[in-house]
Amino acid sequence: MTHSLDVITYGEAMAMFVAADTGALHDVARFIKRAAGAELNVATGLARLGFKVGWMSRLGDDSFGRFVRGVLAQEGIDAQCVETDTRYPTGFQLKSKTDDGSDPAVEYFRRGSAASHLSISDYKRGYVLGARHLHLSGVAPAISATSRELAFMLAREMREAGRTISFDPNLRPTLWGSEAEMVATLNELARFADWVLPGVNEGRILTGSDDPELIARFYLERGARGVIVKLGAQGAYFETNTGERGHVPAQRVDKVVDTVGAGDGFAVGVVSALLEGRALHQAVARGNRIGALAVQVIGDSEGLPTRTQLDALEAHDPRHAQAPA
Repeated sequence: MTHSLDVITYGEAMAMFVAADTGALHDVARFIKRAAGAELNVATGLARLGFKVGWMSRLGDDSFGRFVRGVLAQEGIDAQCVETDTRYPTGFQLKSKTDDGSDPAVEYFRRGSAASHLSISDYKRGYVLGARHLHLSGVAPAISATSRELAFMLAREMREAGRTISFDPNLRPTLWGSEAEMVATLNELARFADWVLPGVNEGRILTGSDDPELIARFYLERGARGVIVKLGAQGAYFETNTGERGHVPAQRVDKVVDTVGAGDGFAVGVVSALLEGRALHQAVARGNRIGALAVQVIGDSEGLPTRTQLDALEAHDPRHAQAPA
């Protein structure tokens, strides 16, 4: 079957103002404008690697919404299913700058945003099923009950159509009514996924264990083909339903500039390699590599490489020397 898209994803994008100087946000006078959003970051990374990517969302009829549309056009992301909502605004966020490798402070201004009104009415079956892969994160289902319904519809439809699905839990506890609701909902959504990509700390919340093997088994027993557990500076553990398992060490980073977006970069690496038919250990190694690139720059997607840049980095890496599986 010929697909019009390689990957489809959906979620909320916001204008992001990154502090130009270190210090508390209320003391900062200068900010740099960027676009932000977990699913948009993944779409951006995959598009830079040459994949045909579609992103679904709602944007306000405002300057922030027009800014995000400009980013989509610049990155070559298909925006046929991005609606302009004249009733509600595009969200935005403020992010602090750190110089010690710690997580920056982030303040969100997204309540009642256009994207929070995403619903199953935004589902365009022909467009979605024209993609061979769906990437979901736990952020979009958290922004509203109607967006949550859309996430499950996308997952069910793509699963029934025989497409592949990746799922990054990407926990945002403050967006949920309770931790119990978050855990139950995201674990149910994960049942549809072929590839589940939790961080070890997320795994502890979602499964009750911080043992990477037990986290992986939890999702394998619920139908996943493979689970990759992100271990931060210790790399990543992977396991499949066929018994393949292993550990891939992290990429060395001399200076961490901004930790936000590392998980999205990891997802870009894993998903891109799997769609290319590469072996799982190669996919995990690429995930570690792109995640490491993401934390060395200010901004959520500025460190995501182009295909030329990635090929140059992988050319001398023995983990990518063998032919794709």
